[in-house]
Amino acid sequence: MTDTPDEVFAALRENNERPYGRQRTVRAEELVEAAEQFDDKGALVTALFELMSAYTYSGEERKSPVVFARIVRMWDTGPDDFSEWEEHQLYWRFKWVANALVQVPEVPLAAIERWAGEMRDRYRAAGHGMQPVYAVRHFVAQHTGEGADAAYDLWVTRPRTDLSDCEACETRERALHHVAAGDDVRALAEWEPVLDGAQTCMEEPYVSMAYALLPLLRAGRSDEARSYHLVGYRFARGKPDMTEAVGRHLEFCALSRNEGRGLEVLAENRAMFEVTGSPLDRLGFLTGVEILLARLAEQGHGALAVAGPPGRTWTVDALRGRVRDEASALAAAFDTRNGTSAVSERRRERLAQRPLLNEPLALGIRAALPSPVRPPDAEPVTETGSDAGAEDFAGLVLRARELTAIGRPDADALWDRIRALTAAEDHRHDGTVGPEAVLRAELAERDAFDGFDREEWARAREVMLEAAALYEEGGQRGRAAAARARAATALVAASERDPAVDSSSARNELDAEMRLATELLGTAGGIEDDRYLAVLQCDAMVTRHALVDELPEPSAAVRDAFDASVATLLRESDRLGSLPRASAARQYAADVAARTGRFEAATEELTAALDLVERAGHPWRAPRPLALLAQIKVQSGHADEAVPLIHQALAAAARWPDASLSLGPFHALLGHACAHSGDAAGAVRHLSEAADRLDRDGSDEHAAQVRLELADLLSGQGRQADAVAVLESIVLGETGKLDPRLVAQIQLNLARGLVGLGELRAAAEEFLRLADVVEQWDDDRYTHTLVACEAAVALANAGRWDAAHTAYRRAVASHERAARPAPVASMMREFARLTMAEREAEGLPDALGHLAEAEALCAQVPPDVEDFVHWYQRGAVHYQRSRAYAAAQEYDNALAEMEQAIAVYDTGGRPGEEPRAEAVRIAALIEGNALGDVAAATARLTASITRCEAAGFPEAAAALASVRATLAAPRPS
Repeated sequence: MTDTPDEVFAALRENNERPYGRQRTVRAEELVEAAEQFDDKGALVTALFELMSAYTYSGEERKSPVVFARIVRMWDTGPDDFSEWEEHQLYWRFKWVANALVQVPEVPLAAIERWAGEMRDRYRAAGHGMQPVYAVRHFVAQHTGEGADAAYDLWVTRPRTDLSDCEACETRERALHHVAAGDDVRALAEWEPVLDGAQTCMEEPYVSMAYALLPLLRAGRSDEARSYHLVGYRFARGKPDMTEAVGRHLEFCALSRNEGRGLEVLAENRAMFEVTGSPLDRLGFLTGVEILLARLAEQGHGALAVAGPPGRTWTVDALRGRVRDEASALAAAFDTRNGTSAVSERRRERLAQRPLLNEPLALGIRAALPSPVRPPDAEPVTETGSDAGAEDFAGLVLRARELTAIGRPDADALWDRIRALTAAEDHRHDGTVGPEAVLRAELAERDAFDGFDREEWARAREVMLEAAALYEEGGQRGRAAAARARAATALVAASERDPAVDSSSARNELDAEMRLATELLGTAGGIEDDRYLAVLQCDAMVTRHALVDELPEPSAAVRDAFDASVATLLRESDRLGSLPRASAARQYAADVAARTGRFEAATEELTAALDLVERAGHPWRAPRPLALLAQIKVQSGHADEAVPLIHQALAAAARWPDASLSLGPFHALLGHACAHSGDAAGAVRHLSEAADRLDRDGSDEHAAQVRLELADLLSGQGRQADAVAVLESIVLGETGKLDPRLVAQIQLNLARGLVGLGELRAAAEEFLRLADVVEQWDDDRYTHTLVACEAAVALANAGRWDAAHTAYRRAVASHERAARPAPVASMMREFARLTMAEREAEGLPDALGHLAEAEALCAQVPPDVEDFVHWYQRGAVHYQRSRAYAAAQEYDNALAEMEQAIAVYDTGGRPGEEPRAEAVRIAALIEGNALGDVAAATARLTASITRCEAAGFPEAAAALASVRATLAAPRPS
């Protein structure tokens, strides 16, 4: 009901809790109508201001001048109806109206200038300074392109007033002036206090983040650009008054070669196509959309389906045409209104931009990429030393075989061309390359290796056996034996991922091929040396699998079998002069040594393996052992030594591109090593790169694990918003193929991150979703107890008390089935604290009830339970009970409880010193301020300061000394 002014004010307060959007705007319109019935116009004034805000922040700025005109008339006829705050808002919002008038091309420039004149006259009459007026004149000049520099000087040389825009917004406008002048360096220096968080407001630093993205990329500061996109876009997403900012993020995606991410941003903001109330902002949004679509069209994605205005399906080409027509018409309308070509010229300059990076900027977030198509401006790629241009078929086969014999990865491109040539209808086999069956076997073998690389074990085994049959047909028994041995390893590899796979026959298959290979080795033309060694390497691989499967305590028989297989491979490789196979033997030995904690032995083996690769002159074989050595360095606590090793591996991989070598894990390892060696920026960069590469490889699980590590790293750096953006990109995507436990951990970290950002309702919802999931885990009720506790606290923090109490009971019930006393006790104390914060003295009985439950729980926990520190938990209950009594102004009880907390913390030894000092601090405040016994409080503080200094806790001592100084200061009489 809104039958009285008080009811209207109550409804206005309720509406103020809603997010800006159509629902809030409609309600604001209804409340203006309701307020018009009263003789007392105070409610109407407030309702009109609320309606103006709703229009402004909902993308309907063209409507706000009409509302403001009514407010001004009411001021002129009845200033007593305005509160002091509303009077200030009256003058403040002259700037809003100026912006709204500029937004609409149908408003004549003369009308805008008249408005600036009225603003000047009213400010002068009310005794206000002129700086805000000149800020508006600069805004208009910057828009029209006429006299911007002079207007800038007139604005920035005047002192700020209480009606000036906030410092953060003014900083943004000064920076944008420098960007428009082409001075990115000066702009970024100007922006520094906003981007660093020293100057903030309701919209900043997020709007500045959007505008700073391209200047940062142009300046080579891509790490900051990545962060500001993650954080800034998350704020702007879906907000109708942020259409221009979203357009800037779309532009950034296109020019940082993240078109796939741009498509997701476009889809998430599809509703912005229907936001038409702020035409200038709409032009900025449409131009950003067009830049993205132009890049996609240029890459050959014109027929790709994209999100556009609701009501029909859109392709890149169709939407680009629609957006181009509307944006061009809007720009022309503004130019006509302004009498200049500035708006269209700025639009043309944005559209003419080329990508600012040679490679996609790794963002670290999950994004669905369009099919990769080489852009027209890219240089053609040629295979290093592979003679890829050779046209002679026989020569092509000969060269492919030569490169394959030494393991060169660029042989793959030649085999692909050979496959294409043999598949042609007019192909006739050239007998000079040997039997056709052998060539077909070689091609099948390459297909099988592709299956190995993609971990498609069943297919790899099937095709490798086909290759073996073809080798037999071509009279190549040795090659056939090697192919069958490799097929056996596929069976073993499949069982690693899927225990249901029966790999029992693999050992018998491999034994048969080893016997055959040994027999053939002594016969003329029986088996090539390298194929014989390949069979032995397959044996080493299978025995390694058996050993790893029994870790951490493999049987002596399995250990002996592995040692024997590696020794045989190494001995035979040395005898036959195969340095690469000897290197492989040492890599197997190093892997097992590392898995069993023998890092020195593993390092020695890998050092020898790398020496063999170097002696063989096969640098393309170096990346894998280098990466394994780096991994061992990290595991053994020498991350700083790992970093250069991974860089070496990546450099070798870049010199010798190998399609079978995924570089995502290399970057993940490098990011991990950087994090452990103190290079936080490098860690973020390489973990982001790893996640993006793993996405492209289809390694969803590993990519999610890397993003979880990345988010932890960002959170540890205090970059909580970045971390949340990374985690959200996982849970908002497809998670059905991921390990449910991994997804649950991601959701838990996300929920905690949202709490850290103060987004309490979103955090509560995430906790509840997670609680519903883990409740089904009959084998892990402990996790459910933990999550239920955090969900209850999040709901209480969000003010959803009914749901919070339900979740509280759910947590207690879960604890009774699967005890997790520490989080349950923490939840009970938090409920006591939040109850007092919400209800003050009235909530004391309930708060004390929660604390009594916590105290009873502590008494029930056995003394030897892990993760439950009795002295801390009991002291924390007394501490919180004291705070509750103090909030209810029962100071004697409060002091008594805090003294009990101090006594309990005393029993905690050195770990108890800091919580004890905090309890002393609160006790002194109660004693000195509330109870008036300054002398006793001072004595208490002095003794504790001495104690903290002696124990080596200077920060705690300083906090106590600050309270003592405050108590000693003279007090007003």
